[in-house]
Amino acid sequence: MSATARKTAPLPSDIRAMKGSAPIVSLTAYTTPMARMMDAHCDFVLVGDSVGMVLHGLTSTTGVTMEMMILHGQAVARGLDKAMMVIDMPFGTYEEDPAHAMRNAVRLMRETGAAAVKLEGGAHMAETIAFLTARGVPVMAHIGLTPQSVGTLGGYKVQGRGHSARLLSEDARAVTEAGAFAVVIEKVPAGLADRITADIAIPTIGIGASAGCDGQVLVVDDMLGLFTAFKPKFVKRYATLGEDGEAAIKAYAAEVRARTFPAAEHLFADETPKA
Repeated sequence: MSATARKTAPLPSDIRAMKGSAPIVSLTAYTTPMARMMDAHCDFVLVGDSVGMVLHGLTSTTGVTMEMMILHGQAVARGLDKAMMVIDMPFGTYEEDPAHAMRNAVRLMRETGAAAVKLEGGAHMAETIAFLTARGVPVMAHIGLTPQSVGTLGGYKVQGRGHSARLLSEDARAVTEAGAFAVVIEKVPAGLADRITADIAIPTIGIGASAGCDGQVLVVDDMLGLFTAFKPKFVKRYATLGEDGEAAIKAYAAEVRARTFPAAEHLFADETPKA
């Protein structure tokens, strides 16, 4: 290999090929600086519709628009060189029929440079997934807790308990057979996630599922402690940047009011008059 060669971003087929081998690492990103920080460490970066809650103060993901996803997708793309970018299809852009989903998926990929789209739903979305993949649109599926459907799911509850475990397994098989290259499994019992992982031929990406999944994804603002509105059980906070940031802002405000900032080292001297 040339000394100047660098790693190139993986393709959806590369992610699929990681099934059962090295664990797949992913985080969400919504901005260029955050994407740059995670680029060298993640296999793929997800531009999640969680941006609506994390950055825009929405109470759910259903208010996220195509324009918002495109804006943030373009920002993330500027920060990525090594990691693959996947982008969420927002609520209402793929459920109507496969042709409608195709138009919106093409627009998202064309205007952001994303390598793939992610959409929520299991067996009932299999026809759409098959339609997209047959026409060159790589699809990552998402089953279990699907945030765009929390209204019909009764809130952010664990999915796949009792008789619904069989339905969730059927969802996983359906999206696999439809051509999805990977599937996110959110907020399901660990044993069920392990069984699904063993049962299907594509990688499972866990979020609140199991360490036995083929990969993991978290909302980056959750794991960095930036988004503090609530903390799901499945989130591990690797930093407390929200608390640190507020403390820094408090210190800044105090120094401004005390007129100790800006100090001499932050100011520019007057130009020395010429003789």
